[in-house]
Amino acid sequence: MGEDGPVTEPRTAPRLVATDLDGTLLCTGGTVSERTAAALAAAEEAGIQVVFVTGRPPRWMQQLRPHVGGHGVAICSNGGAVLDVRRGELVEYFPMSAGTALAVVEALRTELPGTAFAFEHADGWAREPGYEVLMWGDDMVCAIGAAEELLAEDGPVRGLFKLLAKHPDLDPDTFLTEARRVAGQLAEITRSSPIPLLEISAPGVTKASTLARWCAEHGIDRSEVVAFGDMPNDLEMLAWAGTAYAVANAHPQVLAAVPLHTVSNEQDGVAAVLERFLPGVCL
Repeated sequence: MGEDGPVTEPRTAPRLVATDLDGTLLCTGGTVSERTAAALAAAEEAGIQVVFVTGRPPRWMQQLRPHVGGHGVAICSNGGAVLDVRRGELVEYFPMSAGTALAVVEALRTELPGTAFAFEHADGWAREPGYEVLMWGDDMVCAIGAAEELLAEDGPVRGLFKLLAKHPDLDPDTFLTEARRVAGQLAEITRSSPIPLLEISAPGVTKASTLARWCAEHGIDRSEVVAFGDMPNDLEMLAWAGTAYAVANAHPQVLAAVPLHTVSNEQDGVAAVLERFLPGVCL
């Protein structure tokens, strides 16, 4: 139930669809199914703008170029950057100051020993030696050093828009709760990974803030937005949008916070909703 009564699905097509990627739109392995690709294309053809709003950094977006739609951009790094996917260029980004980043690093190191850090910035990415690489290009050439060296005035990190913090063995939800307790007053701290990996942005920078900015620039009211997500980093966006859906495989916190649910990402949950507005694309 919503504050004003039962939450119902919209009866008319939205002007904009904002969807998370991993765990929401994409299948396991990061692929776009044939059904979902058809639904995205049909939505764009019908004049519904589709915006990917993801925790992924810009360097992880090129494989989605065929599906990015007519505008060609995606909101990346939990709102920290807007990327022209076709050109591989940043349109804009919302930086965290070196002072703020170092304050977060110090707080987490002190209270949660073993935490290691990495840095997504305008020129690429950098990491501490203890930050174990993951996938999707994390092993690419990057600057390696202590946070203090990387963030120094003459260091390689310029235009930091996402700080990553990884712990070797804490429960992921516990890591998030404790990190917010000790450093939540300094920055936006969230998570989207199944491992103890936190994603940290400048104060006030979230998926919702950058999506709201995008919509305002294009004359789209929040009531005309339908959003989809699955993890804690989606919660602000899902709360902001006029209509929001959690996929069936979402984190329990998301399922509890979002009244409307669709089927899982593996069952094309986003496409299943879009097809209600675009019945001709049902495969």
